[in-house]
Amino acid sequence: MPTETTTKRGRPGYDQQSVLRIAVDVFNRHGYDATSMGILAENLGISKSAIYHHVPSKGDLLKLALDHALGGLEAILDEPAATSGPADARLEFVLRQTIAVLVDRLPFVTLLLRLRGNTEIERDALERRRAFDHKVAALIAAARQDGSLRQDIDPRTVTRLLFGTINSIVEWYKPGGSLSPEKLADDVISMAFDGLHTAA
Repeated sequence: MPTETTTKRGRPGYDQQSVLRIAVDVFNRHGYDATSMGILAENLGISKSAIYHHVPSKGDLLKLALDHALGGLEAILDEPAATSGPADARLEFVLRQTIAVLVDRLPFVTLLLRLRGNTEIERDALERRRAFDHKVAALIAAARQDGSLRQDIDPRTVTRLLFGTINSIVEWYKPGGSLSPEKLADDVISMAFDGLHTAA
């Protein structure tokens, strides 16, 4: 006789996290707006009603996905290495950890970076992302002010180029390939802080 914990029919082996992972992959392939619950059900191999057992709506899936991406990024700023010490060391730590989160949560961060702001959930996420970016920009400004970063490049340009470089990783990085996440972070930090010229 079935018990209370027996998996209901129509949900073969899925929990909320596995539904979420597949949904994020579908959102990234088709675009969030173009993805219907029917398309999600087809990719999951379950009925639409079975999806509703895990989440109330497509928007809830989006919110869970964006919270996963943003939570990882926001947690970096609370780390001791991000809050104390020289500004340039704090900046380097934050950039390295940002790359680590991006690689570890690649599909989720990819979804975040492709948002268009068409829904309240998207606009809230974009606001959180802007707040993160502003805090990193403040670290760049602090490092310039204390003389550890060069003064001749506009700080807004530095901020945009750093984020542009890091954000582009979602478009080309392949986890499990020959370039490890650690080496990727080393390369980005070396380029950002030391440039491409060999040491004199």
